[in-house]
Amino acid sequence: MKLHRNLVFATIDSLHMIFNEQKQADKVLRNTLKRDKRWGSRDRSFIAETTYDIVRWKRLYAEIAEVKEPFDRPNLFRLFAVWATLNGIKLPDWKQLEDTPVRRIKGRFDELSKIRKYRESIPDWLDELGEKELGKRWDKEIAALNELADVVLRVNPLKATVVQVQNELSDLEIETETIPGSPYALKLKERANVFSTDAFKNGWFEVQDASSQLVAQLLDPKPGMRVIDACAGAGGKSLHIASLMENKGQVIAMDIYENKLHELKRRARRDGIHNIETRVIDSTKVVKKLIEKADKVLIDAPCSGLGVLKRNPDSKWKMDPEFLEQIKKNQAEILDSYSRMVRPGGELLYATCSILPSENDAQIKAFLKRDEGKEFSLVKDKKIWPSESGFDGFYMALLKKNDAE
Repeated sequence: MKLHRNLVFATIDSLHMIFNEQKQADKVLRNTLKRDKRWGSRDRSFIAETTYDIVRWKRLYAEIAEVKEPFDRPNLFRLFAVWATLNGIKLPDWKQLEDTPVRRIKGRFDELSKIRKYRESIPDWLDELGEKELGKRWDKEIAALNELADVVLRVNPLKATVVQVQNELSDLEIETETIPGSPYALKLKERANVFSTDAFKNGWFEVQDASSQLVAQLLDPKPGMRVIDACAGAGGKSLHIASLMENKGQVIAMDIYENKLHELKRRARRDGIHNIETRVIDSTKVVKKLIEKADKVLIDAPCSGLGVLKRNPDSKWKMDPEFLEQIKKNQAEILDSYSRMVRPGGELLYATCSILPSENDAQIKAFLKRDEGKEFSLVKDKKIWPSESGFDGFYMALLKKNDAE
């Protein structure tokens, strides 16, 4: 592979913003990739994939390059030189890359790969926590979370069938395969920009990981029900729920962020969905008005996001123990408050994209012991391990509320 100066410099600029200005990786790349209209899809994927790679392996590469944060430009070039060397790419004779100790880099890599926190490139506290909560399992889960995430589509049955979407994309030389156990999922065999296709613009599919698609499946909403998605965000799961309800009944999508609900409305229009109503949680009244009014409530709880490190590798550098403790408190409060919206005989589904028991089954066990959870019983729960599924790490627990006496 021949390195092009403008693409490497764009990568270095992106890394500077992510590491030194604490900007979100996906937002940084969205802006960087708009910089030069002459860049083709290969150029853009070089910048995006290289940036994400260096973000993912920041700790390992910094240790090999013997550089510390904050990274100045020469240090960012050193990180880049480590990436290129380990990927077998010949370094050009640019002044930024001169005197790169290629043999030493390979030797240091072999040496550091024997130590998990460097090999998997994670902070000490996270490595200790993972081992404490998951024991031997932590080794294979953190390794799986460092693999590149697949692109998975969720077909919208209101607009198209799985076969129609497959054929439409195949005509554009985008090949897909179905995923056992996920009736509406299609996995791309190779990465491609699906957002520019007519099928996407016409609402035939959304991009949603296979694990995330199992949430609405487990909730099993039926046409005509009233279902509340209590932490809807931009609404991937609300849209899935509405499509399973065949546009009949009501989905109330709630969130504390109004801008995310605006995005949900836009997506719903594209998908031909009109049974979603959005409500901003701007006071306790919003939840109070809905006490015992829902057949089913989904709490897709805020969490550490540890299960989705594949697609958000920068989040492991932004997390810290205090953040995690606060998140766990929030989860308990949300469970206590939002569970009240379930009618007698109705169901509550608690879900996170985390693999830590303290955010998952431990939260459910504690909730069932508290007064707020005493009317509920566990129907079933499901742990999705990245090392076994190949997809994101998820937890979901389905609870049933006792019928009224």
